[in-house]
Amino acid sequence: MNKADLINVVAANAELTKVDAKKAVDAVLEAVKNELKIGGKVALVGFGTFSVSEKAARKGLNPRTKQEIIIPAKKVAKFKPGAELQLN
Repeated sequence: MNKADLINVVAANAELTKVDAKKAVDAVLEAVKNELKIGGKVALVGFGTFSVSEKAARKGLNPRTKQEIIIPAKKVAKFKPGAELQLN
């Protein structure tokens, strides 16, 4: 499912126009993104938790030159599914 498919499903389930559903989906995604940018966490009970994780700097290998390089530390988004979302 891509973003357009999600918008169509939201429009159908919430009885909204596609324009309103797109605004709603965009607003939710923007809110999650903004919270993660400031280092926060978004917990949706029953669905899961979005958070930020820090990856330490590490050594890597340039595949073209086989020269060792240092990959800098960075922050990445992480998602942990809630109990109701487990697909067992």
